[in-house]
Amino acid sequence: MSCTASSTASSTASSTLSAPAADLVRVRLPQREVDIEYRWVGRGADGAPMLVFLHEGLGSVSMWRDFPQRLCEACGCRGLVYSRPGYGRSTPRAPQESWDPDFMHLQARQVLPALLRALGVDSERRPPWLFGHSDGASIALLVAAHAPRQVAGAIVLAPHILVEDLSLSSIDKARRAYLETDLRQRLARHHADPDSAFWGWNRIWLDPRFRDWSIESEIASIDCPLLAVQGLDDEYGTLEQIRGIARRVPQTELLELADCGHSPHRDQPQAVIDACREFLRRHAR
Repeated sequence: MSCTASSTASSTASSTLSAPAADLVRVRLPQREVDIEYRWVGRGADGAPMLVFLHEGLGSVSMWRDFPQRLCEACGCRGLVYSRPGYGRSTPRAPQESWDPDFMHLQARQVLPALLRALGVDSERRPPWLFGHSDGASIALLVAAHAPRQVAGAIVLAPHILVEDLSLSSIDKARRAYLETDLRQRLARHHADPDSAFWGWNRIWLDPRFRDWSIESEIASIDCPLLAVQGLDDEYGTLEQIRGIARRVPQTELLELADCGHSPHRDQPQAVIDACREFLRRHAR
């Protein structure tokens, strides 16, 4: 999904495109070759879990700020943070390119596997853990559902398994903010092409074809450990999102956080870190 205008403003304070550049790797996709921005964080011991961070609908490597590093240090893990094509310093959308309702499925089935191969990550031999936020959380769920042998477990923050009126209302407010306020300038601190990032995400979520999007039936096949986190004040989704996951995936562990909006890792970072550390302690091998 998206960050709000206010959370975007706060997130630019300590991590922007002026920060030390992440690396780029060339990745071959079915449609074209793209460069993907990525950064390794943490120094987990040999055999320690690896976390792959999947960002929100307006996210990027820099939008995570220092949270991946903090989490990996707390959990003794190594982490991979990357910007999906269209975001950060990764290859922007092609001119006139629009996304279809299956855009998250394509990220799960094509982009992430291709990135891991390009970086030499053998997800068959040693499956990584996925840490996703918002749209990235939905992508993580899709990977866990469709490639179970390539996922050790997943932690999902503010995931989406269906489209709600609340989501669409907040996304429409973000559209107006992008057109009428300085939101574009603030996003430019995190994206080389802010129009690519914003309109790719915003237009498909507000596309009438997307109104019936749902992954409720698909996630029922998930059999890995799963932690689902959501704020009680999430402006982009109700608690039905994570409670709906728990009904379909019985091993799901839920964390519902007070005084927390759509970005639990920004609003309640220590609570998220503590929960993840305990979750990984019990389930990581």
